Amino acid sequence: MHANTQSFIQSTDAAIKNKDLQKRLRVLGGFVQLRNFAFAGLHDGELLRDRARAIKEEAIAGLHRHLLLLEEQVNRLGGTVHWARNGDEACEIILDLARRNNVRRVVKSKSMVTEEIDLNRRLEGAGIEAVETDLGEYIVQLASERPSHIIAPAIHKSRQDVADLFTEKLGSNTNVAEELTQVARRELREKFLTADMGITGANFAVAETGTIALVENEGNIRLSTTLPRIHVALMGIEKVIPRFADLAVFLKILARSATGQKMSSYVSFITGPRRADEADGAREFHLILLDNGRTRMLEDEELREALYCLRCGACLNVCPVYQKVGGHAYGSVYSGPIGSVVTPGMAGIGEWKDLPFASSLCGACREVCPVRINIPHLLLKLRNDWVKGVDHKRRPALVEKAAMRLWAFAMRHPRIYNVAFRLAARIQGPMLEDGKFRRLPFAFGAWTENRDFPALASKSFHEIWRDGVQ
Repeated sequence: MHANTQSFIQSTDAAIKNKDLQKRLRVLGGFVQLRNFAFAGLHDGELLRDRARAIKEEAIAGLHRHLLLLEEQVNRLGGTVHWARNGDEACEIILDLARRNNVRRVVKSKSMVTEEIDLNRRLEGAGIEAVETDLGEYIVQLASERPSHIIAPAIHKSRQDVADLFTEKLGSNTNVAEELTQVARRELREKFLTADMGITGANFAVAETGTIALVENEGNIRLSTTLPRIHVALMGIEKVIPRFADLAVFLKILARSATGQKMSSYVSFITGPRRADEADGAREFHLILLDNGRTRMLEDEELREALYCLRCGACLNVCPVYQKVGGHAYGSVYSGPIGSVVTPGMAGIGEWKDLPFASSLCGACREVCPVRINIPHLLLKLRNDWVKGVDHKRRPALVEKAAMRLWAFAMRHPRIYNVAFRLAARIQGPMLEDGKFRRLPFAFGAWTENRDFPALASKSFHEIWRDGVQ
């Protein structure tokens, strides 16, 4: 994952001006409504959120101990645990398994961690066909793109976009949604039946039992874990939870937060490889525990809170910034509010310094987070880290410096403040359009390039209050 200031600025500017993308992103409002409705029908929803947070706090506080117990239990059940310090090591582990087992085709479930380490590129470079089997992921793979949303990877594409893509890549001739789904299903069924290895992520890993829990709505994960002879589960080390009973809490809030469902259509518990008395399942089970910057976050007493994240995507759906620019603009696998914390947290703030500033700090992300992560606080912490550390040589632009000094002066002198705003309110007329500024004057014009700026009120709140009392 690499980005820089210029590409981020250009990407966000292009996204805001992309009218088609703006139409696609309006669907996020529907996700928010479904989430709110789902929690409204859960009488103990807030208590469950508190309990989920407490479990994650316990898990992260004792991470080393829980991971060692998880390793012990997986090994006891006949599986194999691998430890990977970074993405390169994780890819090499998988490639080595593939070479030793003569693997030529891999089917993959939706996994942000495999995107994080760019696994598909490494597999294809080794001559191994890697096939995404989640419909959204399959679409973006055919388009040679990255997912733009944690839950809805192809949210940036219209039905016609998908139809045109399937015509080009698969030879289909329909733009009916149900028929497009059938086209993908036919293509993928043959991949499932001939794959040598299935690769998944892990929503949760239970230290107590060595169980991997996977949730989905399409059934592709279940096929990926049962049909190929080898199953590899790749997970970030923060996904471990202490007890099997803890799943009862998380399964009630995860689907509600992500898609507004009471429960995902499929919930799979993988506890080791296939046993002698079982009809299906992989003959080999491998669990890869990936660090890749997570211990860097763990060492920071404030930033470690981001490791509680369940990857539900709820914070993306409510974020006013994500709602305007979409996922690709962030330049990272992890986008939206939580991505603006996790990416600089894992990879270092150097090249990702813009992401913590890509937020209005409205707090909506914290309100919907199923484990109550205080994302605004973490964003402010990263901003502070940047200003105090990496960017200590930077000096604010002269205009910015002068504007802040004028503002500070006016705020310290109420009479000057009131006179200035009364004067501005009287002369603003020619610059307004539909009650908003077409463009702010002078150096402030950048504010109105991609956002509205409301007209100044003819009367201040203080004046309205005074007149009302009198």
